[in-house]
Amino acid sequence: MLQKLVIKNYAIIDHLVVEPDANLNTVTGETGAGKSIILGALSLILGERADTSVLINKNEKSVIEGYFDVSGNDAFKKTLADAELDYEPQCIIRREIAVTGKSRAFVNDTPVTLTVLNKLTSLLVDLHQQFDHLALDDDNFQMEAIDAVGSSTVAAEEYRKLYYRHKTIKQKLADHREQHARWQKESDYKQYLLDELLQASFKEDEIEHAEQQLRQMSHSEHILSVLRSSQASLEEGEQPIVNELKRISQQLQGITEVMPEVKPLQERLASALEEIRDVAAELGNEERKVMLDPEVMEELQQRLDIGYKLFKKHGVRTTAELLGWQQKLEEELQATHTLNDSIDRLATEEGIVYKELMAAAESLSESRKKVVPDFTKKINELLLLVGMPNARFDIRIENVPPSPHGIDHISFLLDANKSGQFQLLQKAASGGEMSRIMLCVKSITASALHMPTLIFDEVDTGISGEAARQVGILLRELSQFHQVICITHQPQVAAKGSRHFYVYKEPDKNDRLSTKVKQLQPAERVLAIARMIGGEQPSEAAISNARELVEE
Repeated sequence: MLQKLVIKNYAIIDHLVVEPDANLNTVTGETGAGKSIILGALSLILGERADTSVLINKNEKSVIEGYFDVSGNDAFKKTLADAELDYEPQCIIRREIAVTGKSRAFVNDTPVTLTVLNKLTSLLVDLHQQFDHLALDDDNFQMEAIDAVGSSTVAAEEYRKLYYRHKTIKQKLADHREQHARWQKESDYKQYLLDELLQASFKEDEIEHAEQQLRQMSHSEHILSVLRSSQASLEEGEQPIVNELKRISQQLQGITEVMPEVKPLQERLASALEEIRDVAAELGNEERKVMLDPEVMEELQQRLDIGYKLFKKHGVRTTAELLGWQQKLEEELQATHTLNDSIDRLATEEGIVYKELMAAAESLSESRKKVVPDFTKKINELLLLVGMPNARFDIRIENVPPSPHGIDHISFLLDANKSGQFQLLQKAASGGEMSRIMLCVKSITASALHMPTLIFDEVDTGISGEAARQVGILLRELSQFHQVICITHQPQVAAKGSRHFYVYKEPDKNDRLSTKVKQLQPAERVLAIARMIGGEQPSEAAISNARELVEE
């Protein structure tokens, strides 16, 4: 709900404040007083573009602020969250136009783009001006109106959940199938690579070990020669090292009684002797390990050839990397099989949900079709009352593929002159007729359909008398559910307002005309409506008539 509108330095408005109430607010004033200018300023905080031509004082910026009570407006709260903006029960929307022409928009003092601003304010204000057909061009609104009248809003929401669930499953299934097709092109080659690795059947570090073993066997004669000569030097020959160390140890042993300090040296030498004997034995063991088998060497070379070939093929350098690549191929091929299972499961689920979706869509469509005759009848009755006696309203429902709103495409049709030829409403109706039709539609859906602040600009153009009175009644009834602001030239409409604003011009301190707005008190209101009836100097009859209209 709009709580307050503040306009500074805009067109012929120096500064004004409008504070409407929660029900029907009527705005009157002489032609050219500035009513449309106020709407123009309001349009700026709804996301319209602007330029410096709106500035009265070229040295100061123009500022338009709207204060809105948004408590309970869940859709607005969600849109704020989507735009990463903070929520406050009172939302202040401000638009500034600098002297340079640069325009900025703010929501609760946070800068926003015009796109975000437009999206947010569309949930706060619904502005119906002459030739403004946007709402009736919107298939969503027409669908919501029918669902609201038919109490199908809950069913429509349940269908919508099914629709998006089915859409998600269908998209996931398509993605899986696309991925499977992509993988399938590669799977044969991957299977060939895996089979080649499995056939090679390398063990951990096998290639490195084979390299080492083959290197040893290639130098086996030299290795044997070194091992044998080393062992012979230690234990064999004319003067083996072991025997010499033994002799020295025995000699030292013989002097330990007379020279005890030699004892530790003798023990160390004895220990070294045992270590050398052990080394000699180990050299013999290593000698026995050295192989000279040509067949074994050939087998090792064959394994290395296979390994090196696979190293080059897969761009790796170690057995561990080769085995890692083998594991990766196994996992990818297994994933292909798993993906097949997922596709089968998703296909089954998609079929089940689609049946549920179509059942819900058919049920929703039937509910809508049942509502159409009564809805059409009520609209035609209201059109007669609001000064369109020759107009005939109708609704056409066509079957379409499933969408977020069902399997129906709803069109509002109008035969403006009993010609028997129905056209789309936005093509058949004039601006004033369109506003009155919208008023009729919204008056029927008011109690069931959430709507923002509704602003009607001269919805009563071209009518008078009883038709204008009926428009006023519809506006008053509509305002029991939603805040309504109506700019009017009809006394019958102006008298229905719970709050009446009068727009006028008066000279400012620079003797320049400036638009002002005044909230009329009861006596002032009667006089203003009397002037709408009888001119600037209304008669007693006009004043009496005005008083009756207000009291009514």
